[in-house]
Amino acid sequence: MDLSRSGDGVELAASVKFQLPPAVQDALYKGLPVIFVEEAEVYRERWYWMDKRVGSAQRHMRLVFQPLIRRWRLTAGAGPVSGSDGGVALAQTFDTLDEALGVIRRVSGWRIASLAELEAGVQHRFEFRFRLDIAQLPRPLQIGALGESDWLLAVSASKRLQPENLK
Repeated sequence: MDLSRSGDGVELAASVKFQLPPAVQDALYKGLPVIFVEEAEVYRERWYWMDKRVGSAQRHMRLVFQPLIRRWRLTAGAGPVSGSDGGVALAQTFDTLDEALGVIRRVSGWRIASLAELEAGVQHRFEFRFRLDIAQLPRPLQIGALGESDWLLAVSASKRLQPENLK
């Protein structure tokens, strides 16, 4: 995980290491869409009260196998990605599941906060979370997935930073 200064903002570059559980792979091969969520938050540390959130960003990635053409489609957007909403999203297709997962695992140039929101000389804490969004699965799978560890996929990391030390 690396944080850097880019123009008037702070950008994240990271590599998320995970393996898809067999139950998730099975659901994907049956054509069910699976949504991954990346969340980043920046907090200003305060000794006298709870830390103040000064920046946050979120990305949703929807991965689905299209059996008729035997291709994987990855759709990424800033909000929940579904086929019917009018939000802006980027879609790519891949020949293999490994190619699609390679893109999901790699985060680069993602703007998570503005430099104007960060105070100079004050310690900040950065938190990054990557998870499988079970709430967007079809209802029957949500009920079955609640107690199963096969559907629990979550990675998190935290880092302290000083705004003036950013590259």
